[in-house]
Amino acid sequence: MTATASEDAQPDRSPGAAESGADESTTTVLVALAANVGIGVLKLAAGLITGSAALLSEAAHSVGDASTELLLLTALRRSDRPADRIHPFGYGKERYFWSLLAAVTILVSGAAFSIYQGVHTIVSGHESSRLIWINYPVLAIGLVLEGASFRQATKQATRAARRGRRSVRSYLRDPDDPTVKSVFLEDSAALIGLVIAALGVGLHQLTGSSVWDGGASLCIGLLLVVAAFLLAQTCKSLLIGKQADPRFLRTLSSWLETQPEVTDVVDVLTMMVGTDQVLLCARVDFVDSYTAAELEKACARMDIELSEQFPLLSEIFIQPVPRSDPAMRDRVLRRYGRVLADEPEDGSRTRTSASPKGDVPS
Repeated sequence: MTATASEDAQPDRSPGAAESGADESTTTVLVALAANVGIGVLKLAAGLITGSAALLSEAAHSVGDASTELLLLTALRRSDRPADRIHPFGYGKERYFWSLLAAVTILVSGAAFSIYQGVHTIVSGHESSRLIWINYPVLAIGLVLEGASFRQATKQATRAARRGRRSVRSYLRDPDDPTVKSVFLEDSAALIGLVIAALGVGLHQLTGSSVWDGGASLCIGLLLVVAAFLLAQTCKSLLIGKQADPRFLRTLSSWLETQPEVTDVVDVLTMMVGTDQVLLCARVDFVDSYTAAELEKACARMDIELSEQFPLLSEIFIQPVPRSDPAMRDRVLRRYGRVLADEPEDGSRTRTSASPKGDVPS
């Protein structure tokens, strides 16, 4: 098969890799949930004892993160359901929906409370507690627990990026699994938030001014707003219907162009319908000498071989169209800014009907 020449450009989407990714996602979310529940209780206790706005904000932060993890676990479970009559393309996009709700949870339960607590502390002020030292060991324990969760999220992101032959930064900026980005953003915000809280508590203790404590709470709230916005943007793009990775599209187009029945690839449409699930609609110009029955056999063969070569393709549609059709060329031009099919200036085909590349297998 000529397609194997470009295998290095393809991401690893074998069934084993997909199952491994799903198991990793569940492990990452469970680790994050355990860390947030444990440290959340300690933060709340320390915040109530010392009256620290920063610690109370961090407690709200942990509550929001724990709620987010529960939503992500729901996403992982419900998105794995098989396709049925009502949802013929499966339930993969449920992972995007629940991840969007997770972003809203971060914004409402974490960011809103932290900003309110910060403003309230700055305006009203409060006396420093003699037990303020309690905050420091709690923050230290929080750094350890959140660090462990962050390490797990980073390991999964690194492995996922390696499977997709991408950099970690590229993967986190444009993931196909928002649960990984959710936990990574949460843990990053949590670690930064703990440092901000420690600075706020320490400066409050040194100066006696509650402005530092309230300011730290405000900063934590703004940090959570940024995290929620970044996650929501990713989920919005996937829910609307995002195309597959451009490198994958190039490899896919190259494969189609090497088929003996194909004169040119006119258009390639893809949409992420779930994690490791891509819907493909290919519009191709077939060699004119083939009969309708031969084209049916050719499409059936290409469907099977595409599924074998590109395991992440969950649904495949192949539509025969003439590359010279002006309406189709205009649609492709408006979408991509260029015409995919290469047509010579004289209008002749690169592969004539009299000399096809090969026979259609029966």
